[in-house]
Amino acid sequence: MLKLVECVPNFSEGRDKAIIDEIAKAITATAGVKLLDVDPGADTNRTVVTFIGTPEGVKDAAFNAIRRAQELIDMRKHKGAHARMGATDVCPFVPVAGVTMDDCVEIAKAVGKRVAEELGIPIYLYENAASRPERRNLATVRQGEYEGLAEKLKDPNWKPDFGEAIFNPRSGATCVGAREFLIAYNVNLNTRDRRKARDIALSIREAGRAKRDENGKIVRDENGKAIKVPGRLKFCKATGWYIDEYAMAQVSMNLTNYKVTPPHLAVEVCREEAQKRGLVVTGTELVGLIPKEAMLVAGRYYLEKQGKCPGQPEKELIRVAAQSMGMSEVAPFDPKEKIIEYQFADDEGSLRKMTLCDFADELSTDSPAPGGGSVAALSGAMSASLAVMVANLTHGKKGYTEHNAAMSEVALAGQPLKDEFLRTIDTDAEAFDSVMAKMRMKKKTPEEKAERDRAIQEATKDATLVPLSVLRKSLDALKLANTVAEKGNVNSLSDAGVSALMGYAAAESAYMNVLINLAGITDTDFVTKTRDEAEELLAVAKRLSESVRKSVLDRLVSKL
Repeated sequence: MLKLVECVPNFSEGRDKAIIDEIAKAITATAGVKLLDVDPGADTNRTVVTFIGTPEGVKDAAFNAIRRAQELIDMRKHKGAHARMGATDVCPFVPVAGVTMDDCVEIAKAVGKRVAEELGIPIYLYENAASRPERRNLATVRQGEYEGLAEKLKDPNWKPDFGEAIFNPRSGATCVGAREFLIAYNVNLNTRDRRKARDIALSIREAGRAKRDENGKIVRDENGKAIKVPGRLKFCKATGWYIDEYAMAQVSMNLTNYKVTPPHLAVEVCREEAQKRGLVVTGTELVGLIPKEAMLVAGRYYLEKQGKCPGQPEKELIRVAAQSMGMSEVAPFDPKEKIIEYQFADDEGSLRKMTLCDFADELSTDSPAPGGGSVAALSGAMSASLAVMVANLTHGKKGYTEHNAAMSEVALAGQPLKDEFLRTIDTDAEAFDSVMAKMRMKKKTPEEKAERDRAIQEATKDATLVPLSVLRKSLDALKLANTVAEKGNVNSLSDAGVSALMGYAAAESAYMNVLINLAGITDTDFVTKTRDEAEELLAVAKRLSESVRKSVLDRLVSKL
């Protein structure tokens, strides 16, 4: 599975383009990352940089950027409108795909520790990486800013999480953290009245609005502070404004945890609030990028509202989401440009992106990869796809409504399973290529020969685990086939049967590829353990396949 982390470091320089460019180069020169945006601000004298990449790549790129900022930025000369305490002021890590918040917390700690030890910069952890509750809030940690840092470091309560409590006059201190992805999202209204947009914003944002009495006066507590009435949406910051370029008012939102308050929920709540005020939401505007999962969840939500099966391909879910939320009203919504995971996709030369004819042609050449392992994965993808097809042809149909929930479960499980099989088409070929590369290693000296033998053994083990993973997944595909054969639309009974046959083809093909790889491995424990597991999995696959095959054939013959 693709693992992606976003990093959004803020540097205390927004005016000197040469310095900004050098920091950006430190990122782009790091393997495993892609620079997405560099946003300097002259008044704030601050630049926000956004990049994504693999966990290891992001760790290295963040350190390299912080090191370059230390070399080029002197905080003793810095002035700017934005709060700041260091040359690299903040450096948050954000989970995007295949990683958890806990993973990002560990990345933050690893980077913070390295920066403190190698660069001598005091590090404070914040947000989800905070070492104590009072340090979660960035504003609290940054209080006093650079000018108050020397005195702050004398306070034992503000001992850095990493590094010594010694003032670094050139670089200051850096806050390193982990947080959820922030989605900047605007909702368009059929009005130019900024006040109405702001009124909606006050009703939906988590901070809410000031409570008022029957005379319209603000109600205050015993300390004179205004009492707030919370808004409808958690993790939502919002305001209302008028955009002259669009000739419309907007509710402008920052959604700081899309897993709790996703964009489609924010849109629907805005639609409700707009209707109360006689307004209509005409569309929306995404500012920046959005995680793929937010779009997939939205697509499923709108399909379920229509009474349709939510288990659709990724591309269709994104189309439904974008159309339902009116995301192309002010500018065309292009998933390739706006979905963050797609910024890092590298499908050039991918087997799974070939046409059927091209794949078959490539398969038929004298090149050993792709081979049987890739075909096993393809068979699994066909099995899962057929099961999902039957589920979609059953869901909502007359006489099958009692099985809607089961068909939704099949479709929702089958779509990602299909995608996993498809990715493995390439993974299997890559694993074989890796073995071949190790075989080409030098072997002139005893040391080179030993290293080559070790590398070949490790690569062969990895190549064995790929078809083993296909064998494991084939059981999931067969279970889906069994469900649709039992409860699916009888007009698609043969498709359910073929799904089971393809699932077993994937299983037995993968089993053969496991065996041929095991023959070249000298680690007897690995060989025994892997073979035992493969044989157990194949036996289960055979029972499932034969059960579905017999049931389907008996019912098909009975119709003759």
